[in-house]
Amino acid sequence: MSQDGVDLEKSLGYLLKEASSALRAAMEEVLRPLGMNVTHYACLELLAQRPGLSNSELARGAFVTRQTMNVLLQALEREGDVTRPAEAPVGKVLPTRLTPRGRRRLEKASAAVRSVEVRMLADLTESEQASAFRILQSMIRSLRA
Repeated sequence: MSQDGVDLEKSLGYLLKEASSALRAAMEEVLRPLGMNVTHYACLELLAQRPGLSNSELARGAFVTRQTMNVLLQALEREGDVTRPAEAPVGKVLPTRLTPRGRRRLEKASAAVRSVEVRMLADLTESEQASAFRILQSMIRSLRA
């Protein structure tokens, strides 16, 4: 460690990034056999919970650029997982919705992702899980303030 540097062994930020990376890798591993990646899954999950989201809203929710999301949405539309109107009903926004095929694919992906989360939390008590949840939410709020 340099005099002014961060001690990676004791850095909570570095540990969070490492946990995030390990979680993403585990999710990619279980989604790959389903022909998906984390961004694909996140998009379908967001649409199941909030039908009609725009490209920009989906991009923010999945932590990708609008361009990346637009490419993904075009592919999902071609594959039959989502539908978008040819023309915007209002303004420029093309609201996106899951198709029945997209819902079926999401069900399988959600089960796979849940299995990763169960594995991640296996060594924590319910109380420890609740504490971790509160602590992480507090960190997010502090950084966004």
